[in-house]
Amino acid sequence: MKPYLLSLAVGLLVGLIYSSLGVRSPAPPAIALLGLLGMLLGEQAIPVAKRLLTKAPVVAYLKTPECAGQVLGPQAVAGEGPEPKSQA
Repeated sequence: MKPYLLSLAVGLLVGLIYSSLGVRSPAPPAIALLGLLGMLLGEQAIPVAKRLLTKAPVVAYLKTPECAGQVLGPQAVAGEGPEPKSQA
């Protein structure tokens, strides 16, 4: 039940932000896609900050399926995803 309430609260917050910016919901495609990109990048902000504080390797984390795969999809992770088709 908690994830549903959290999702509702975040949705209300986004609705308030949309209203203050004068954007109608559902947002135009470009605005909606930028919002989704911001959400994906925001999900990675805390893990990156934790690594910076503990002096752990950040660049290596950015290339992992946990980060790059989440933000850019499985094709962004080396060795993952479908094999490229050869031109014969």
